Amino acid sequence: MKKTYLFLFCLSICFVFAQENKSRSHSIAEAEMKSASQLMSVQVNPNTANYDITYHKLEFTVNPGATTKFISGKVTTTYTALSNMNTITFDMANELTVSSVKKGTTSLTFTESGNNELVITLPSTQAAGTSATVEITYSGTPPNNGMGSFEKTTHNGSPIIWTLSEPFGARDWWPCKQDLNDKIDSIDVYITAPSQYVAVSNGIETTAPVISGTNKTTHFHHGYPIPAYLICMAVSNYSVYTQSAGTPPNTYPIINYIYPEDLAAVQSDLDQTPLILDLYETLFEVYPFHNEKYGHAEFGWGGGMEHTTVSFMVGFDRQLIAHEMGHHWFGDKVTCGTWKDIWLNEGFATYLADLVIENFDGDAAFVADKQSMIDYIVSSPSGNVYLTDAQATNVDRIFSSRLSYDKGAMVLEMLRFKLGDAAFFQGLKNYLADPNLAYKYATTANLQSHLEAVYGQSLTEFFNDWIYNQGYPTYTITAQNWGTGQAKFTINQTQSDASVSYFEMPVPVRIHGAGGQQADIVLNNTTNGEVIIQSVPFQITSIEFDPERHLIAANSTATLGNQNFDMDSAIALYPNPASDVIHIQMPTTSILEKITVYNSLGQKVMENSNIDFSVSSLSTGVHYVDIQTADGTYHKKFIKK
Repeated sequence: MKKTYLFLFCLSICFVFAQENKSRSHSIAEAEMKSASQLMSVQVNPNTANYDITYHKLEFTVNPGATTKFISGKVTTTYTALSNMNTITFDMANELTVSSVKKGTTSLTFTESGNNELVITLPSTQAAGTSATVEITYSGTPPNNGMGSFEKTTHNGSPIIWTLSEPFGARDWWPCKQDLNDKIDSIDVYITAPSQYVAVSNGIETTAPVISGTNKTTHFHHGYPIPAYLICMAVSNYSVYTQSAGTPPNTYPIINYIYPEDLAAVQSDLDQTPLILDLYETLFEVYPFHNEKYGHAEFGWGGGMEHTTVSFMVGFDRQLIAHEMGHHWFGDKVTCGTWKDIWLNEGFATYLADLVIENFDGDAAFVADKQSMIDYIVSSPSGNVYLTDAQATNVDRIFSSRLSYDKGAMVLEMLRFKLGDAAFFQGLKNYLADPNLAYKYATTANLQSHLEAVYGQSLTEFFNDWIYNQGYPTYTITAQNWGTGQAKFTINQTQSDASVSYFEMPVPVRIHGAGGQQADIVLNNTTNGEVIIQSVPFQITSIEFDPERHLIAANSTATLGNQNFDMDSAIALYPNPASDVIHIQMPTTSILEKITVYNSLGQKVMENSNIDFSVSSLSTGVHYVDIQTADGTYHKKFIKK
């Protein structure tokens, strides 16, 4: 396992619900902020930066029915030294107590620093590049820090223990390294609890649970790289509802752990799960953890959490299922490299849930969903998708439903529209399959590179406008019938935030004719006030702006201007003023025969028959042009700079 990125900033975790309530994704984002009653400052521990974890054997003993919550366990960790080491430090809550640490049969000395650390003294200097294994035995009452990292609650009178460690709660219930960028190659989890309960964790049960007296030990193996925050545990009186998914040879079980009182009511919702998995596999690739399982575990927190191979869920709304499942491609397999890149997790999961609407409910529902997101995005004039360093210390901002979720999702919709479906989805397939990213970490630049590779053009302007900078445009589009088979479109734009001078983007419009005709046209807009002459299949009687809602834009209009075609008005010179080449704009149905240029004294200074002509040799000042066509002669003037 290679450590690709390291968080070098302090994450101030103020898990409070943001005052945002505009779109469907808001409730998911709000839940993922992890509400809390106090402000905590948690930093990626620099004392854990000198080693790389490759394997954990996690042995936990819990009892949901006990009077108070408590955990005891043994954590066996194999790691590789990244530099010469005399000590090794683990993240561990002060409330937990270690009884012994061993390396093989040798007992090691250790200290609990009082700073949520366990510091172990190695028997000798461990050289960089060498591996070792330590075994930590511990117990204690995990702290009530409001993060939901280790909770003991009830449902319908029955007890349950569940965990939720994102982003820095793993240390509350086991000694770990909770740097989000150190994925463990594989884990084995052994959960011992009273035998009447069912235990849940990542991966698959490799053997049947072992009964010992009144207790039962359940063993799970997970053989894919996983960060500490995605390792999970739940224990309760679950009913198990099993389904299947995948296409041979990549079939796998869907194992759902459901409260008995809810099972009958949620089965129809759960039956959407294999259909969504099939859709994602068709659009992207086979389920990334198909050698093990997919599934859900019901738990007592108000949202969902994409624990690898088993999403913990408060309910089974189709869109919540789709969102948490989507994370298994974008978040669990390829994980955002820093909190600044959080949209690579949340924007993608939101958009994948939108694709479920598109494919299951049809275009009208998809358009309505996108309109809801656009309305929310443009409710404020500013807001960037890629976070600044300062923003990446604020959980409300990291999990902003308006920006990380909805704007992130709509940016993907715009990229899809700009690139076309074939290139867009191929670029995402390549991104997921990249061996430098798969089961590792990615940044926004990695995504851009993969999309550019299939598009064949730079996307720097797009990423600068829509991801790194802020705001959105407001378009004003005027159309004019411009002779037989042509229309002239004039596009103007204002920007909501000064960070972007102009949003360059293909602009979709829908035109209508008197006989009920309809056609969709894309205007490749790059400058303000741009005039685009476009072939049209009929005389336009009305025009709509972006009817399929591909663009983030606010209060935009598209109107039909003067419908009486005027040939004199249809012919124009640009640029004007000019210093080099002038272009004659005219309907393609007209034939240019000759142009004659006169200076301000009326002297003829040029004559030719080209629609583009150079004026670089002319003197500065006003000049007059006679444009002779098969339809007549038209008189224009221009200024030579």
